[in-house]
Amino acid sequence: EVQLVESGGGMVRPGGSLRLSCAASGFTFSSYDMSWVRQAPGKGPEWVSAINTGGGSTYYADSVKGRFIVSRDNAKNTVYLQMSSLKPEDTAVYYCNAAWGTVGYWGQGTQVTVSS
Repeated sequence: EVQLVESGGGMVRPGGSLRLSCAASGFTFSSYDMSWVRQAPGKGPEWVSAINTGGGSTYYADSVKGRFIVSRDNAKNTVYLQMSSLKPEDTAVYYCNAAWGTVGYWGQGTQVTVSS
């Protein structure tokens, strides 16, 4: 059974940090590009970041560039999103996505709330 399980969300004050994790199982994790996508209340999905299979290439939305870092550990079948200097507008449910050609899997999401 394919599973992507996000964790690490929570409530944090503006300027704070969180590290999200997404643990994968049921497929060959190291063959899949991984992405993070978020959805804020009342808004559509927003792509946040991506990392290629080997971890050597990373990509970021302009809204998070310089504040978020994506990484992966293929030995642990896990992708991470280190989020720093968090802003209220980062409040959203964060989802991880695994993609290989036309095949894709999604996690259930983890809530991140940035509020004073």
